[in-house]
Amino acid sequence: MDVTNSVSKGVFVFKNGASRAKGRKKAQPCKSFLENQVTKQLWFQGYRKDWDRLQAMIEKLQCGSYGKILDDLLAFVENCYFAQDYDGALPTAALLTGINQIDHLSQFEKLADNIRNNTFSNVVILQSRDGSNIKHAIETIVEGFIEDQTSDYSEEKLLRKNQLNLSVLKAWYLEKQHQRERKPNLTIILPDFELFSPKVLQDLILILNSYGHSLPFVLIFGVATAITTIHNVLPYHVMSKIKLSSFQSEPSITNLNILLDQVLLTPYCPFHLSGKSFKLLLDIFLFYDFSVNGFVQGFKYAYLEHYFQRPIHALCSIVRDEDDLTVMVDQLTACELEEIRQLPSIRPFVESLQDPQAVINFFNDDTHLRTVLPAMLIRVHNYWFTFHCALEILRSLVSDLPKAPLGKQLRDLYCCAVSSDITVLPEFKECIQLLSFLSKEEMLQKIKAVLDVVLNYVTRNDQLSMEGCLLYEVAPLEELANGLAVLADELVAATYDLLPGEQGNDQQQLLSPGMGRQELREKLLTAARHNKQESAVTRTMGRLMDYFVTQIFQRFLRPPFSQSMPLIELFLFTDTTALRRHIIGAPRGAVHTALNNPQYYTQCDCCALEDSASIVPSLPDLSVAYKLHLECGRMINLFDWLQAFRTVVDETNAEEEQQVDPKIQARFTRAVAELQFLGFIKTSKKKTDHVTRLTW
Repeated sequence: MDVTNSVSKGVFVFKNGASRAKGRKKAQPCKSFLENQVTKQLWFQGYRKDWDRLQAMIEKLQCGSYGKILDDLLAFVENCYFAQDYDGALPTAALLTGINQIDHLSQFEKLADNIRNNTFSNVVILQSRDGSNIKHAIETIVEGFIEDQTSDYSEEKLLRKNQLNLSVLKAWYLEKQHQRERKPNLTIILPDFELFSPKVLQDLILILNSYGHSLPFVLIFGVATAITTIHNVLPYHVMSKIKLSSFQSEPSITNLNILLDQVLLTPYCPFHLSGKSFKLLLDIFLFYDFSVNGFVQGFKYAYLEHYFQRPIHALCSIVRDEDDLTVMVDQLTACELEEIRQLPSIRPFVESLQDPQAVINFFNDDTHLRTVLPAMLIRVHNYWFTFHCALEILRSLVSDLPKAPLGKQLRDLYCCAVSSDITVLPEFKECIQLLSFLSKEEMLQKIKAVLDVVLNYVTRNDQLSMEGCLLYEVAPLEELANGLAVLADELVAATYDLLPGEQGNDQQQLLSPGMGRQELREKLLTAARHNKQESAVTRTMGRLMDYFVTQIFQRFLRPPFSQSMPLIELFLFTDTTALRRHIIGAPRGAVHTALNNPQYYTQCDCCALEDSASIVPSLPDLSVAYKLHLECGRMINLFDWLQAFRTVVDETNAEEEQQVDPKIQARFTRAVAELQFLGFIKTSKKKTDHVTRLTW
């Protein structure tokens, strides 16, 4: 019998003298599957340019937020040098990452690379899948340390898998490092601590501790929940063998807030989500997964969908100046210019024009439209610039108010401001009332925070102008700051002394002799309607509140509706239905569509159906069995189901033939098993030749 013959079929590999090539080939960059005709279009170029810029900002922000915790971990590993005798406890770091970080495993891979490059240490990552038992875990650790120091890849390894143990690692380590005065640490990273078996963890720590006198092990635990998890998993006799230091990384919600405040909810991101679309992505993050990466990918999908819907949406891209906008406008075709004329926000703009000839030229002359479009687009850019500045001003005022009626984060204010006029909301009026109750010193601190926001926007605009981005109009912000500065000076000079009034004379008139009860009541009501006597501070505070409401929020926090700003549709994504359909999956509906009409996904002509209820023999067996089971009631007779299946798929059988072809019966059995696996049917305990239908 041949050595490669087996009762069960399998795959046998013959090397034929072939050897493994030394070194590894570099991964080739993935090329886009889109055709050149698509990548050269205006909408794709605008999307690619803007998203690459945003992606670079997001990556820089994420690296910065992870930088401090990384520096602390590197210092911890570097300071774990075994210069003295081993004290019987392994140095251990617990990195509390929180659930669903940007990419949990990639964070620890970057950590391993930084430890390997910036400290005198060898690193191995031990995942839970490689530590199902203690033998497998130790083999993975030993193999990782030995391969980490091996530069070439030989055809056959010197040691087999079952020969890898800590004694071999000790002999290898002493042979390699005996000539060095300072020996490197052996760092073991467990990125998913909660997924390990408690028994494996306990045995692993005790075994590593027994070799701690000769091998300088350092442990790093990746904990997604809390530090108490380690104490719950490891008993006292194991905890006494490690010296635990905890490191806390920023939670997901903090990372998201920083990402929104500094990248996505800024005027330097030309694309904006409507209130419903933004709340949808936010709800998925807060109530489902806490995944920052998932939020970014959802935002990216909305970004691409917005550009792909209409090529004219590429006009919202951030550009250097009006000349770049003119170049983009010149690439528009006559059909795309007609789409711009049909935007809902164009009608109020045209109706506001006083010159009839300008209206005619706007609708009939493409050259005139190309001339006026750049200025209109720059106007929208400036609208978003002042909108976001006013939004941050509002946050600096109301974020620390009692019970925070409008919310504490910028994302909460954005949802309110972009959906409706925020100045008419009861929560806004409550915030203004609470602000009017502040003391003089507290209000001066608020004004200073507002002026800092305006200064940051002006400074950021100057920095972006040096980088070649669009210059925004900062004159309205400077005017706003000057008005606030004047009111702040008045508030500093104001006192709490009551201003002179006529309240004393009014009291004497109210208490005149011979006055009846009804007359006194009327005079009291009349006096209550008059303004009470107030101090200079109270009057200045009232002027400040009026300035905030009328000159800032009502002026700059106008919602982005089509009636308020022409061409606003180019900058705002409002298709919440499409976003929900693609972000939130409907697996049951997708499975039903795939089984009821396979041609919807396969796009093959043989599975085309004239009617959704029809059945053709060319359909897959699973689809035929599924469509037949839809015609049955709660209980399905397997024999009748088989006969119906046979009638559909076997066109050559005669009606008088009673014997079922074994091949057809095998196909039917497989289809029934797949339906049971998918959860559409289950076996019946009442009748052995029946199955129970589970869906309706």
